[in-house]
Amino acid sequence: MCHDHDSRPPAPPRTGDVTERGVLTLTSADGTEFSAAYAAPAAEPRVGVVVLPDVRGLHPYYVALAERFAETGAASVAIDYFGRTAGLCDDELRPGDFDWQTHIPQTAQASIDADITAAIEYLRSRTRNDLPVITVGFCFGGSNSWRQSGGDLDLAGCAGFYGRPSMVGSAAEQAHLPTVMMIAGADSTPVADQLKLADTMRAAGAEVDAVVFDGAPHSFFDRSYGEWEDACREAWEHLLALTDRVALR
Repeated sequence: MCHDHDSRPPAPPRTGDVTERGVLTLTSADGTEFSAAYAAPAAEPRVGVVVLPDVRGLHPYYVALAERFAETGAASVAIDYFGRTAGLCDDELRPGDFDWQTHIPQTAQASIDADITAAIEYLRSRTRNDLPVITVGFCFGGSNSWRQSGGDLDLAGCAGFYGRPSMVGSAAEQAHLPTVMMIAGADSTPVADQLKLADTMRAAGAEVDAVVFDGAPHSFFDRSYGEWEDACREAWEHLLALTDRVALR
């Protein structure tokens, strides 16, 4: 998993007021209710972000990240993956001892995509019908975010940290959305494998921004990692370049 229970995302390089934040319940196309967290900027958002957490689902880190994106001017929703097998989150969020090892094997790409679709619809219901939306994921969520580049959801782009090429699978050969890959140089997944995935996605037609952070560990995008402060700032710059790009489409 990506972060310990007390970790929180670093501040973005540009910030504004957040006028709404909170945990809510969304309903997927198959009728499943699942937990999510929403954050809205004070200014009218130009873009939406669906945050895809690591294996622990709606952990406090990702609720805080939705708020960080709202600070940058994006309407944001962080989703939980486990409505079908674990029900709604107790006390609104998944606890530090959540048994994700039992529930992750029960997830399916189709169900995750259905939950992402519900999050997209919620963002647009709160803003406007043509709001461009991207996914931003971490680890398990990073893989599922990269996979969206070759999918058919109504997205404008996707970004992911610490993903695994094997989880993207054949979707890489249909990649067509602008994609940002944040690659930790000291991650357990070899950098070469991730760069090969980037090349496959480019060959399919996607524009891929693959950024290698030399020596950075899995989960470096954390405000407590002082030695990776510059890497965190650079990562934010790549994320915001994507949000700015899709906002202009």
